[in-house]
Amino acid sequence: MKTGVSRRWILVDSKGQSSILDLDKYAIMKRVSIHARDLRILDPLLSYPSAIFGREKAIVLNLEHIKAIITTEEVLIRDPMDDNVLPVVEELQRRLPLPAISLGEGEDDDQSVVNGTRNEMQTIEPTEFPFEFRALEVALEGVCSYLDTQTRELETAAYPALDELTSKISSRNLDRVRKLKSAMTRLTSRVQKVRDDLEQLLEDDGDMADLYLSRKLVAGVSSPLSGQVAPYWSPDTFSIRSKLLSKASRISGITHEETDVEELEMLLEAYFVQIESTMNKLTTLREYIDDTEDYINIQLDNHRNQLIQLELFLSSGTVCLTVYSLVAAIFGMNIPVPWKKDHGYLFKWVVILSGIASASVFLSIIAYARHKGLVGS
Repeated sequence: MKTGVSRRWILVDSKGQSSILDLDKYAIMKRVSIHARDLRILDPLLSYPSAIFGREKAIVLNLEHIKAIITTEEVLIRDPMDDNVLPVVEELQRRLPLPAISLGEGEDDDQSVVNGTRNEMQTIEPTEFPFEFRALEVALEGVCSYLDTQTRELETAAYPALDELTSKISSRNLDRVRKLKSAMTRLTSRVQKVRDDLEQLLEDDGDMADLYLSRKLVAGVSSPLSGQVAPYWSPDTFSIRSKLLSKASRISGITHEETDVEELEMLLEAYFVQIESTMNKLTTLREYIDDTEDYINIQLDNHRNQLIQLELFLSSGTVCLTVYSLVAAIFGMNIPVPWKKDHGYLFKWVVILSGIASASVFLSIIAYARHKGLVGS
């Protein structure tokens, strides 16, 4: 079983075609030109943290359940039969192929204008990400959506449980909240790892530049003149993000490489904001749990104070009964006393006066305790 898990991959090429591969680690290393240490990061049997590494000819991606190797022409994903991986594969098949762009009959009259501006258009920044960035975007979207879905499911289960615990403190409700808090802690740790990895990548322009596989591939094949743009990007669907970025790049007048880094930075920032939103949801849930715990502790302290007050009442009553018992013990002694003879009515007065004295002592203790704020009024 272990060998089967470590050897099975699914390949998705630039045309959206997928196939299952059964390759050992040496075949994978030779195919994508990575080292063994990079491949160990993707081993599901080893607990490696989330990571996005740019190598010479590949991007090594380890984010939650998505363990992939992205090149300029294909994407290799481990564990293709995983239920969480299948939606990502389907999205790759849908979004990786570039749609064909054809001219209509109405554009024939403008062909001369198009030909006249063709050279100018080639110098303008490309309008869509290269293959590796489209694949990276699908992977980031899948991970962020997966974590956000788990967060919403946790919120759906946690908030009613916390409200029920505040209304009724019981062992069952406490155990239920304890399990939810443990699940929230584990989920927060996973979201934090992905967030930290994206933040670290955004803070280092060199790491982001390493992710431009197509640019490195073209730079290795040819050396274009300064000011020219290597045609390593193919036109894809004109998204709003790419149009706005291309316009902003032309206005600012920055260089092509800086535009590349900025485009990748905008891509990463978009999903960083999404994962940050998920993190804020978990933070809000944690604060709600902390508030619930504080409320429960206040309730427990109130019950504890009530028990202390009850203990004070019982102790005061015991002291008063002790005084009453002392009087009874004195008169119950078998000692000949002359005033006991022919004075039967004294028994009644002794009982009455002893009861009044005991009650006075009890009331005095309670009044003193209330005066000092030891018991409620």
